Amino acid sequence: QAQLVESGGGSVQAGGSRTLSCAAAGPSFRSYAMGWFRQPPGKEREFVASISWDGVNSYYADSVKGRFTISRDNAKNTAYLQMNSLKPEDTAVYYCHARRGPSVYWGQGTQVTVSS
Repeated sequence: QAQLVESGGGSVQAGGSRTLSCAAAGPSFRSYAMGWFRQPPGKEREFVASISWDGVNSYYADSVKGRFTISRDNAKNTAYLQMNSLKPEDTAVYYCHARRGPSVYWGQGTQVTVSS
């Protein structure tokens, strides 16, 4: 069974940093595009960042551009989201996402809470 498991969530003060990890278990996700989405309290799930299967191309939501960095280590089947200069509005459940054609996988989510 393919599975994505996020880790690294927690509480942090505004201006701080946090790194999320997404470990892929099961079939190799090396050929999958990986991404991060988040769902703030009371809001819809929104796109945060994505990275191509080979790590060459990455994309960011305007709200995190310049503060967040997505990366991946295909040898470890793991994707990362480095979050710097965190703001209270970054508070959300963060979900890992993997996609290749019609195949889509989601992680269970990890909570990030940024206090002012």
